[in-house]
Amino acid sequence: MRTSAVATLMMTMLSMAPATSAGRAVGRELGAAGSWVGRAFAQAMGGRGTESAASGRQGPALPLVDGRVTAPAPWADDDPADSIYRAARSALSDGDYKKAADLFRQIGDSYPKSAYAGTALYYEAFALYRSGEGADLRNALSALKALSTNYPTNSTKGDAATLHTRICGALARQGDASCAASITREAQSATAPCATDDDENDIRIAALNGLLQMDAERALPILRKVLARRDECSVALRRKALFLLSQKGSGENTDILLATARQDPDRDIREQAVFWLSQDQDPRVVSILDSLVAHSDDEGIREKALFALSQQSDHRGSETLRRIAQRDDAPAELREKAIFWLGLAGGSESEGFLKDLFARTTNEDLKEKLLFALSQHRGSGDWLLTVAQDDKEPEDTRQKAVFWASQGGVSVERLVAVYDHSTNTELREQVIFALSQRSEPAAVDALMHVAKTDKDQGLRAKAVFWLGQSPDPRAAKFLQELIEQ
Repeated sequence: MRTSAVATLMMTMLSMAPATSAGRAVGRELGAAGSWVGRAFAQAMGGRGTESAASGRQGPALPLVDGRVTAPAPWADDDPADSIYRAARSALSDGDYKKAADLFRQIGDSYPKSAYAGTALYYEAFALYRSGEGADLRNALSALKALSTNYPTNSTKGDAATLHTRICGALARQGDASCAASITREAQSATAPCATDDDENDIRIAALNGLLQMDAERALPILRKVLARRDECSVALRRKALFLLSQKGSGENTDILLATARQDPDRDIREQAVFWLSQDQDPRVVSILDSLVAHSDDEGIREKALFALSQQSDHRGSETLRRIAQRDDAPAELREKAIFWLGLAGGSESEGFLKDLFARTTNEDLKEKLLFALSQHRGSGDWLLTVAQDDKEPEDTRQKAVFWASQGGVSVERLVAVYDHSTNTELREQVIFALSQRSEPAAVDALMHVAKTDKDQGLRAKAVFWLGQSPDPRAAKFLQELIEQ
């Protein structure tokens, strides 16, 4: 699975959105075209559980604190087991599963009538499951059996059934024949009529995941049948089945993803299928994505297909993006998305294409998108500043070129040179703003120089304003001296 490009996008979106006006502008650009990627991750890995799916499994509905699994907050201060429960909860949160399991077990052994006793059995089982050893897994099943027998109305009942299936799946992978048979039966039930509640669906998905890990050849036909369902009540099941499928790379998986992207009646599921195709490097994927861009009547699907094409190593993916980007008859938003992904893709070929398209287009909105896209290419800063100094370009375009050049890391010296050689007041104001967003001492030096020497009183005032926002102590000293003159 190819995840590096998506991971890069996620990191870019995080790192380029600091709490500044410049950062927010970058965030808007990225968010407009790329925020659905994050949603696709959340939806694909989602469900009722909150345990991370990155490990290849979705956990029961466990609360999280700072990304760590934890048990519910203590609720019975006067209970004799309260202090043990607090210690067990802390150990669980710290990932010390052996210690947590031992402490949770003490509650049931010493205080079977405690308000915490039933819940403690569930979390004992979970902690043992996370430890992953064969004996611990069997002890975890014993804890869940005691929970079912002694505390049948405990609030963890539904999650306990799902956890039981996950534990059995782990044992099946270690050769437990009884659990293997149970997992197979439960997985096959996913093709039966819709379950009456979410708990039953969670159990089915847990069983499918277990079977996929244990015997992928037996699991794939079942996943295919689940994803072939069209009843409304199976939407949640199909979504989770799609995620499981995406974790196993094979030609047959690609076939199922392609069919789902084309045919599933639920739009979210179709979009997720396109997302997972973006991580599939099967040569057939490019052709189907190209077809979706060209022929789908769903604008959202077409945009998602463009993203998926941007993730392909096959050169045909980039060719489709370039074709859409330069088509005057294509929807404006589709062209903008193609330009966005070409910008993030990098490479000299994309950079040359984007610069050529900028020179040929007269559409100002498209030019703005091209400026942003090119700002993502290292070494484009000087070119952007050339655009900023071109009197033939619209004023707004020139100002945005300065902004994106600065965001792209062009040197402070180059920004100062643009300021010094320009007679355009609006452009010089944009350079002042760009300097105010830079952290280098040279940027503060440049602002102080403007504030002290520029003949334009308005520009001096702008520089003074931004110096007032600077954390550099030299700026504060300069302003104090300015006041005392």
